Amino acid sequence: MSDDVDVTLAAARAVVLADLTATGAAEPATVSVLEDVVASRREWVTHWPDGAVFAAGLVAQDVQDTLLETHGRWPLCPLCEDATHAVFISPDLGGPDPTWVCEESGREVAPLGSLGSPPPS
Repeated sequence: MSDDVDVTLAAARAVVLADLTATGAAEPATVSVLEDVVASRREWVTHWPDGAVFAAGLVAQDVQDTLLETHGRWPLCPLCEDATHAVFISPDLGGPDPTWVCEESGREVAPLGSLGSPPPS
């Protein structure tokens, strides 16, 4: 089971890191936040293996919450002209298939791990 947990958490880390990178936020301090969040989710994934489909979205939400407290809103909405509001992960539990959604318009922005890609039409 440890291998499954490692694979789940590595995948979650990879997609969130891709979004941090795409938004120019992959600085040492934010990557450290990501590492801490992934480590803190280990026990959760270990005790609830059926929840593995939610892990990536929950890691993204945890990173987003921590960055709000320490660095400000992340990620900002790339679809709206006034890029002062964030996007959020939908569905609320982070999965399955987590997607960034504009908090103002409710429009889908990108699947988790795909910020910076052209938006869905």
